[in-house]
Amino acid sequence: MKIFFTLVFLNSAYFLFAQLQVGNSNMEVWDNVASANEEPRNWNGFKSGQGSFFSFASQQVQRSTAIRAGATGQYCARVWSKSTFGIIANGNLTLGRINMGSTSASDPANYNFSSISDTLFSEAMTDSPDSLVFWVKYTSANAGDSARIHAILHDSYDLRDPVDANSAPYVVARAERNYARTNGSWLRISTPFVYSGPSTVPAFLLLTFSTNKIPGGGSNNDEILIDDVELIYNASVSNQEISTLVGSISYQQDRGLSFFNIHGQVEVVNMNGNFFKQGKVSDLQGISLPSGCYIISTENVRYKFIVL
Repeated sequence: MKIFFTLVFLNSAYFLFAQLQVGNSNMEVWDNVASANEEPRNWNGFKSGQGSFFSFASQQVQRSTAIRAGATGQYCARVWSKSTFGIIANGNLTLGRINMGSTSASDPANYNFSSISDTLFSEAMTDSPDSLVFWVKYTSANAGDSARIHAILHDSYDLRDPVDANSAPYVVARAERNYARTNGSWLRISTPFVYSGPSTVPAFLLLTFSTNKIPGGGSNNDEILIDDVELIYNASVSNQEISTLVGSISYQQDRGLSFFNIHGQVEVVNMNGNFFKQGKVSDLQGISLPSGCYIISTENVRYKFIVL
């Protein structure tokens, strides 16, 4: 029986080696809970910012229990926009620090940045991920609005987002996505890192979630719920490793997917980050996959399938 797939192992501490992930990526650990300064650990909002107008910073980040069905944790991050005297401040959650330098949202004095000398406001990242995956539930008053994710892998420099002329030479790669509201549902989004340089030496990751793609855009109380941020790595494997993995999952043209010694929930996702199938192993045994590239995730392991 001919097997019609090529399999590539992505990342698992169970088989190869641990590759770097974002700290507190599942939004489970929070500081200053039940206060105006409440923020997920390792992440920062306006209340931990700086700048000439820092005294006007308001709470726009909060711990939430409105998690998606099937989530393994208890909490997600709620980030919302706020209108003050008719001026919209986008909800903003970042691994860096927010600089509030102007009351005009589009002023270059307003930016997020990696403060690389301070671990509270920077994220060390010396690996080279292929893509960024996260779960989001986006609600906006205007159906035409879009929220935004922007991740910048950069070398040792206090890089700004938006990227200015001084920061541009230090960019290694970017992963960015503007996305529409999710109509009351949670959505898994995947966006690739584009390694366009000009730098080639990753050292830090500046990642920002915003309630609108336009500074000052959107409406009062637009919100995003964010959970389970993950960096995805593609890697080659040896023949011995492939043999081990094929013993767990295989795909045959006339029999579909087969799972061996795997239990619990399985997710089959296409390379656009959209679910193809999700359910128990027993529900997915034998399903057929159209030609294309898929990521199959189990409790402990992730595989990449290319079906010919």
